[in-house]
Amino acid sequence: MTAKPIVDRPSNDDDLRAAIRSARAEYAERDDALSALRGAEVARLEVLEDALRPVVAQAPHGVDLFDLGMTHGEKPRLFVDTVAFFELGRDRRTYAFFQDTRGGRMKLAQSDDVSAMTRAATQYVARRLVERERALAADADPIPVEASAGLARTPRAAVPAATEVAAPGRKGKARGRASRALEFVVDFLGAAALAAIVVVGVWQMWKHGTEWFAPIVERLRR
Repeated sequence: MTAKPIVDRPSNDDDLRAAIRSARAEYAERDDALSALRGAEVARLEVLEDALRPVVAQAPHGVDLFDLGMTHGEKPRLFVDTVAFFELGRDRRTYAFFQDTRGGRMKLAQSDDVSAMTRAATQYVARRLVERERALAADADPIPVEASAGLARTPRAAVPAATEVAAPGRKGKARGRASRALEFVVDFLGAAALAAIVVVGVWQMWKHGTEWFAPIVERLRR
């Protein structure tokens, strides 16, 4: 019989090392692909950002509602303000304009055309500015023109009327003090009369009590 040649087979450790190297290569290729896609998304959003900057620049001076800014995360986004932003769809080409509200996230517009999305953003900026104006007007709560004119034309003869209105209040207070004083005098006299009645009654009882008990005391002495 002829002897079979001995072939060195790779150990399990060598198989695992090779698998790890292969997995790392796959992840590196995937990361490169994702990075390339993310870079393409950022480039598309930067084109839209350049188109929106003139719109935001037309906002009135001192209004700090809008601040264009890009977030470079897993999902790049272009923010118009704190609640509205743009992002790309799954095809990496279509723009989607969202707004976060109390009722949830709303899609305001969607298109792959930069001009169409610029018009949608312009309408959004205009609505936000009008909402700000209405809120400021509601907080101011100005005095009506008729009321202010009436205050300016108030005649001097109307001033004593306020004094006359206040006079009954002082008279009422004086009457109240006099009534309380009268009640105090009546209560005092009633208490004095009651005390006098009690004293007279005690004195009468003591006087007649002595006359009644005198014969009984004499009998006891006998």
